[in-house]
Amino acid sequence: MKLDSYSTTLPGASHWSLVIRRGMQLQITDLNGGANVGMLFYNPTLLSEKYNAPDTLKCQHTFKLTRGNCLYSDMGRIFCSVTDDTFGWHDSVCGNSHAAHIEQRWGKRDYQRDHNEWQQNGYDSFLVELAKYNLSARDMAANVNWFSKVAVDTEGNLALAGRSSAGDNLRLRFEMDTLVILHTCPHPLNADASYPFTPIGLKLDKAAAVAEDDFCLNSRPENQRGFHNNALYHMGLDS
Repeated sequence: MKLDSYSTTLPGASHWSLVIRRGMQLQITDLNGGANVGMLFYNPTLLSEKYNAPDTLKCQHTFKLTRGNCLYSDMGRIFCSVTDDTFGWHDSVCGNSHAAHIEQRWGKRDYQRDHNEWQQNGYDSFLVELAKYNLSARDMAANVNWFSKVAVDTEGNLALAGRSSAGDNLRLRFEMDTLVILHTCPHPLNADASYPFTPIGLKLDKAAAVAEDDFCLNSRPENQRGFHNNALYHMGLDS
């Protein structure tokens, strides 16, 4: 059986992982509004190579992630490019929610008592998925938070300043084979009155080839170097 595309709905407070092959694209859709999608990236054949948030932001001279941005590994290669984005501002600095955050804001729940209504946190969600690939807390890195806009005031304080609406979506084109780890747990700065069980839609299919005038390739000179690093890494495979 061969799949040309794949779609699924992931409930809130859930986690998911998959090795996504080079040349595929993943569309993520906020189905009801107010979603947060925490995400990490690893090289499946060299698991020590992981997403590097500082390099991703500084080499593209940005604080936010949106269309045109590339997500870099700590080896200077590009895991994926943001080819489409209806929201326009995604957080890559605030990290994860932990069990203590969730309990302080919404009370303590556990799976044994509350079943599917328990209030999972991002950190433990990542640990569950990482363990499937023989990875652990020591392998975790700073993560992306899709659909969450974070602003900074004059005192340097961070605040959740914007949330996506129902139907907002983004598309990631994968420039190398990538292990994607994600969760649908709340952003660490979320202050909603109740725990947000916000579902997302995932659609995976084949991406168009990267053209010479590709927006992501040409949005920064640094991205051209990143694509060159990928080409060197893949040298000999296409033949």
